[in-house]
Amino acid sequence: MEKKQKNRAERTRAERNKSDDRKPRPPKRTEERVSRGEARQEKPSELPDDVVVGRNAVTELLKSGRGINKLLIAEGDHLGSVREIIALAKERGIPAETVSRRKIEDIAAGHRHQGVLAYASPVPYAELDDILEKVKDKEAPFLVLLDELEDPHNLGAILRTADAAGVDGVLIPKRRSCPLSATVAKTSAGAVEYVPVARIGNVVQTLKQLKEAGFWVAAADMDGTAYDETDLTGPLVLVIGGEGHGVARLTRENCDFILSLPMVGHINSLNASVAGAVLMYEVLRQRRKK
Repeated sequence: MEKKQKNRAERTRAERNKSDDRKPRPPKRTEERVSRGEARQEKPSELPDDVVVGRNAVTELLKSGRGINKLLIAEGDHLGSVREIIALAKERGIPAETVSRRKIEDIAAGHRHQGVLAYASPVPYAELDDILEKVKDKEAPFLVLLDELEDPHNLGAILRTADAAGVDGVLIPKRRSCPLSATVAKTSAGAVEYVPVARIGNVVQTLKQLKEAGFWVAAADMDGTAYDETDLTGPLVLVIGGEGHGVARLTRENCDFILSLPMVGHINSLNASVAGAVLMYEVLRQRRKK
């Protein structure tokens, strides 16, 4: 009896071992694969056209004179060659922002960034003085100033219309405004290559400078004079406000007159690029009629 029980136990144990052999074995730990060199490293993603990473690349970009919208510097990386980069940016009036290293890594998409990243414009910015010099002999120069416009699609659309309507230059503040970018260039359908875009500092000071140069300043806003009842044939700066909040109060107070568009529907405002297009073509219409 004991012998039969012993044989039965041995058969059960053998069947259990045989069953275990048929079970799939768990994969080897990642650490073991890494030690054998079997782990694959993901390839970096392609960088956007307007992003430049790495200390040497950004230094050369700054020295080249190409338009740069802003720099991102990783926290704790303000020594050595990064100090030179910050100095060059300050010399050119380019804003440098300190951010977490994680943010730069997310944008760099696997590329070696060394704690430095730059957003470059697709074309160089113009200088306001150069634009004014170019139009000094023109009877009625026409400029457009964008007051804190932040949507790149709106900026691209405005540049496209500006080219078609004969605008001599577009002015954008250095801060709280959409810079030139790959998205802007694409949306403009190539107009960014033909319409000079200048970055300015204080908007109110710039308007005072332009008034001294003989320009009249008109802002697109509510509760103003009907756009088609205002003489727009002289030297003109057309101010278009940002999405949502429109023209800033101080900017509005330094304009010569306010232009409004009739609104007979249920919505009390238009997209910035649409309103800008209507007004730019009204300027063109009046000047062709003159």
